[in-house]
Amino acid sequence: MVIMKSVKKEAVECETEHFLMAQKQLDEIALEMGLDAELHERLRYPKRSLIVSIPVRLDNGKVHTFTGYRVHHDVSLGPAKGGIRYHPEVNLGEVAGLAMLMTWKCSLMGLPFGGAKGGIRCEPWNMSNGELERLTRRYTAEIINLIGPDKDIPAPDMYTNEQTMAWIMDTYSVNVGYTVPSVVTGKPISIGGSLGRQEATGRGVAYCTRQAVAHAELKTKNPAVVIQGFGNVGSITAKLLHESGYKIVAVSDVYGGIYNPEGLDIPRLLAHVSEMRKVAQFSGGQAISNDELLVLPCDILIPAALGNQIRIDNVANIKCKIIVEAANAPVNPEADQYLQEKNVMVVPDILANAGGVTVSYFEWVQGLMHLFWTEEEVNQRLEQIMGRACQQIFDLSKKSGLRLRMAALRIGISRLAEAKRLRGLYP
Repeated sequence: MVIMKSVKKEAVECETEHFLMAQKQLDEIALEMGLDAELHERLRYPKRSLIVSIPVRLDNGKVHTFTGYRVHHDVSLGPAKGGIRYHPEVNLGEVAGLAMLMTWKCSLMGLPFGGAKGGIRCEPWNMSNGELERLTRRYTAEIINLIGPDKDIPAPDMYTNEQTMAWIMDTYSVNVGYTVPSVVTGKPISIGGSLGRQEATGRGVAYCTRQAVAHAELKTKNPAVVIQGFGNVGSITAKLLHESGYKIVAVSDVYGGIYNPEGLDIPRLLAHVSEMRKVAQFSGGQAISNDELLVLPCDILIPAALGNQIRIDNVANIKCKIIVEAANAPVNPEADQYLQEKNVMVVPDILANAGGVTVSYFEWVQGLMHLFWTEEEVNQRLEQIMGRACQQIFDLSKKSGLRLRMAALRIGISRLAEAKRLRGLYP
């Protein structure tokens, strides 16, 4: 009886808006596909969750204790895989929900990984490089029993990068006594990272966008694109789509956005952001807010920032034909249903932003083999896997009438369900 109370309490602790959104998606497709009720229940909650305290000595000499998380949703298909994010809104529910999405994403792409996610509640933009290093190393020490190249392989996420991964790799390696490159992915090239990894997520988003345009049979030769979020993913997506002839009419970051209905000069904008670190004050467009950007008239809207950006309170004002989810869960379930009724195609996050985890898989394999590929080989393999997944999802959607998100979930969850059925239940 005590054990049951403990399990129930843990479940309630992670039931935040983000987590309930992920659960609702699972519940919808489980009903449609007739998923076994007991298996459905097992998939509704993470396999394991770890919450850690992270004391860090700040530059002013004082010690501040941060809270960190690492969640494994399911590991039936292989070791856990998922990013680590630094943000003041990180909590157990958000991390658990994102770990669930990672499970579906890895299964959908045919990767031998389960879903994981981690994070630290902090304000990284207000911390020095030394403070971030001490925070990262202590967090690594606290979760070290969960991670490893055969157990759990972290990667960068929001406000973390290749330097963060280098610190994690070094901390883990020092503790085990030898260098272990494959404990993380998204590392610098010089210490075992993969060519093409930095551009992988944006490249995958751009590829899915082009496939969606072909599938939707848009008549325009130069589709107008709006991108919310101009970090690594959004900027690379903009660059690649611009090179393909698409017209990027608006972009934004945390400080606001810029809009030019005739199209932004993307090479000049990239140079501006490289120097100024934000899109504001770029001379090639008019200033707009992030809320205004979401409802601009366009062919394609690409939310590449935070989750839960398109909701029931603003979805009626959306004026695009296609939404490509570069961010994790940017469209909530109620808005998703509304968009389906309005015949707005939504390319789901577990497909659209899967380029990152796919090339992370390549990096992990290269590290284990100690044999590295050229950037051309990496990009070719990425396009092959993304192309296969796109084709399967579009075909199933057309055949079954399911919207793209449900088609993607059905493929991913069916593969996972088959693996669980074959492995059985122990003891």
